[in-house]
Amino acid sequence: MKEWLYRLLVSRTPQIKERYLNRRNSGTGRLSGLAYLVWLNLRYGLIPGRRQDMFLPDTALRLPGERSESSRSAREAPEQFARRLAEFDIVSFDVFDTLLFRPFSDPRDMFGLIGLELNYPGFQKLRIQAEEQARRKKWESGETREVTLGDIWEIMERETGIPRQKGMDAEWEWERRCCFANPYLLQTVKALCQMGKTVIAVSDMYLSRKQIELLLKENGFPRLTELFVSSEYGCSKSSGGLYDLLRQRYGRKARIIHIGDNIYSDVKSASSHGVETDWYPNVNSVGKPFRPGDMSALTGSIYRGLVNAHIHCGLMQYSPEYEYGFLYGGLFVTGYCRFIHTYCQCYGIEKILFLSRDGCLLLRAYRAMYPEEAHRTAYACWSRLAAVKLTADIYRSEYFERFLFHRTGSHITLRQALDGMELTDLLPKLCRERSLAPETVLTYKTARVVKQYLTEHWQEVLSHYTEQQNAAKSYYQELLDGCRTAAAVDIGWAGSGAVMLDCAVSRIWGLSCRITGILAGTLSANSPEADAASPLLWGGRLVSYLFSEANNRDLWRFHDADKKHNLYWELLLGAPEGSLIGFYPNRNNARGWQCRLKKSHADPAKINQIHQGAMDFVQLFLETEKRLGLTVPISGRDAYAPMAALFGRHNRTSRRKLEDLLDEAQIVC
Repeated sequence: MKEWLYRLLVSRTPQIKERYLNRRNSGTGRLSGLAYLVWLNLRYGLIPGRRQDMFLPDTALRLPGERSESSRSAREAPEQFARRLAEFDIVSFDVFDTLLFRPFSDPRDMFGLIGLELNYPGFQKLRIQAEEQARRKKWESGETREVTLGDIWEIMERETGIPRQKGMDAEWEWERRCCFANPYLLQTVKALCQMGKTVIAVSDMYLSRKQIELLLKENGFPRLTELFVSSEYGCSKSSGGLYDLLRQRYGRKARIIHIGDNIYSDVKSASSHGVETDWYPNVNSVGKPFRPGDMSALTGSIYRGLVNAHIHCGLMQYSPEYEYGFLYGGLFVTGYCRFIHTYCQCYGIEKILFLSRDGCLLLRAYRAMYPEEAHRTAYACWSRLAAVKLTADIYRSEYFERFLFHRTGSHITLRQALDGMELTDLLPKLCRERSLAPETVLTYKTARVVKQYLTEHWQEVLSHYTEQQNAAKSYYQELLDGCRTAAAVDIGWAGSGAVMLDCAVSRIWGLSCRITGILAGTLSANSPEADAASPLLWGGRLVSYLFSEANNRDLWRFHDADKKHNLYWELLLGAPEGSLIGFYPNRNNARGWQCRLKKSHADPAKINQIHQGAMDFVQLFLETEKRLGLTVPISGRDAYAPMAALFGRHNRTSRRKLEDLLDEAQIVC
């Protein structure tokens, strides 16, 4: 009964457990401790509506659940699609959002980049209004609503003062930078052309036929038989005029099929004018329900546009693990690596240590983004378990907290506790002097007894780690050779990994190198010791990308380790192998040391799929930036947004399919 109550009231969340044990450790009596425990359970367990979801509107999104998102846009292979289309005499394609994509969730966001080049605030709104005004002017003059780019810029020049030709040149140049081929339909069109079929394109667009032909050519499409553009013919698909032209051009008996994304102009209008259709859903419309909207305008639009095109073009169906890396990790990894790079450039950091295991993917991505810096990056073996042993003499309180008090209530015995501390040989004497049995369960009371005994025999405790100290020193001497400054990159959260490494390097091993900790995120407002790292952040010994007490406070309030938020972030980055147990001598090794790792229970193939998804996004993002000729800023707030949606209360099913891959919260076996 006592154990059941302990599990129910204390052990069910780390937050309650840690706060309760801290209160008991301070000398609080049983009755006061019980009252405090009841209050903690009311606060964190029983009162509805206390969660911080209200700070992040994207948590209301409903993600696909058990199915992978790409499975919703599954299509036949491009070659098979081409064979089916080849049964028709004429195969017609829409151009924009069908054959050609732009890297935006709303193509009008391209106008923001034109405004950036022209240094004109509010340009996007003015450009949208000018196009509508030009169409209305044409309609009121008794003509159609179809306009040219020149018609639009005639109004823009009058409204903005920007010379007409300068504006047209800038807009055309950005169209060329932004457009990229739909990989699914690129293969389809190539297959059709190889069969000798008549392939045409039909577009409602203000650009000229020659401009659109050039866009298709520059993006790898073979030369099409013909191209019908509304701006040159003065009629559109939506009105049906362009389809009438097709009938006049190819004859009433010709079997024509049209493929496009707009349900009205590409499907309903075509069908009503005797043209058969095959709807190709707009990738941004399909992906919109699953994409975060609470992001900065241009970065958010580019993120959504790229992932929608990749996931929903129909070329591939991806695994849930791959999509986890691509959709939720890719933007974060890209932004975090850029944050690391900028910080290290600004502060003259000579060596960047990507701490194991969370540094595995980050190192790979960083070297892909900054290949010229590969020589000053390294994957550094480190873990909280190893650090607690190596810095025990300086961080004695942390040593006992992690090895003893954090493990109470987990039903381990004294033998198991001391085995984890690598102090097994002290167990007989401890049990004899303190009248305990080796199989006694570790409780809060017995943990205090063990702590008292080990404190009285402290030098003997430290002697057990001497060989590990020497091995670790040799390892880091080699890693930091000649460096005076280094950064230790980690996922977070307390920053203890970087702080303890700095302590070991400078105070214990006497190496002249200062270590600064770069974290993805800090302890949040929901953590028992939310302000523990605040002085180190304030003093610059730690820096954080996603959030901290001082930055992105809505994320700082929302993020919650009790809901496994930490573990899902760590899953994005962690290596498939187990975490470091410690450094040990190895006389068979020329270097004289070896690293011992825990056994990992995660599926390496699935971890690698997560990493591949994230790396594919990084590569896609870099290619987009190169094509655009600019660097897209990724703030920590934007980088967190996709994951915030995953953490929403409606998306337990989406998270559940990844739970088998999550790490244990404990630091010792």
